[in-house]
Amino acid sequence: MKLFTACHRVAAPIRSSCWLLLISFLILAPVAFAQQATISGTVVDLSGASVARARIKLMFDGRSPDRETQSADSGDFSFPDVAPGPYRLSFNAKGFALKTIGGEVLAGQTLNLPPAALVIESITTEMNVTQTQAEIAQVQVKVQEQQRLLGLVPDYFTSYDREAVPLNSKQKLELTAKTWFDPSSFVIGGIIAGVWQAENTHKGFGQGAQGYAKRYGASFVDYGTRLLIEKAVTTTIFKQDPRYFYKGTGTSGSRALYAISRTFVCRGDNKQDQFCYSSFISRFATGFITNYYYPAADRDKAGVVLRNSTIGIGFDALGSLFQEFVARKITRKRP
Repeated sequence: MKLFTACHRVAAPIRSSCWLLLISFLILAPVAFAQQATISGTVVDLSGASVARARIKLMFDGRSPDRETQSADSGDFSFPDVAPGPYRLSFNAKGFALKTIGGEVLAGQTLNLPPAALVIESITTEMNVTQTQAEIAQVQVKVQEQQRLLGLVPDYFTSYDREAVPLNSKQKLELTAKTWFDPSSFVIGGIIAGVWQAENTHKGFGQGAQGYAKRYGASFVDYGTRLLIEKAVTTTIFKQDPRYFYKGTGTSGSRALYAISRTFVCRGDNKQDQFCYSSFISRFATGFITNYYYPAADRDKAGVVLRNSTIGIGFDALGSLFQEFVARKITRKRP
């Protein structure tokens, strides 16, 4: 009404122009307003409960200024007079993760969105976790325990990781026990006892089932005693590592020298090379101890034990050469 009055009061020369503008406004305004859209919805959590006072931001990617509102206590929100076209909505509430959705609203459309379910914000806690040496060693031991020659015979005391951390006393003992009581040890012990039985070695055991059982027991305990003293007892006393550390690099000659040197040199628990007291002492100690597993008449004299122990050191060198050049080629992981 005021617009009509204003046009009526203007001077006659411009009155016609005023009426023309007024008529154009009255015709075009409804059309313009009809093109605006409305976007509404509800903010809830994953259980469906309303989320009050969530900040909802309506963004138009530069087409027009962003707008913002808050959800009511019921979780409802509404944006009237929205220009048609693409839009994005972001939902932000305390204790919930930021959520953003997008779409396109048409001219004159009343768009009622599905409930916007907010997810509880995840809490990130930084923890400085440092594994102990024993824990790291245990992980590395688990890898070694998969090593089997031809997939059958355990090869637990060979490490292909030159940076492996030292074992503690418990781990040395556990690795020894797992090697000793592996099923293959019982089979090999039975074969050795059978050969002794056939050749009537250690006559004091006699023949028949009883003689075989005594030979089997002596063979099995002999093997276990050697393992226990060499791999667990002396290495714990002298703080040395019972494993052979594979070299695998360099010329064949340098690798051979390295392998042979492992007869005299081994790695200490301080990861430094040192004279292998544990190996030398265990070789002679086991020779004298296991000698008593056999009948008195079949026991070796001290000189023979010393000689056999010395020869055994030579076999240790051959064993190291085998580990360096052959074992890895025929090692299979236990299924």
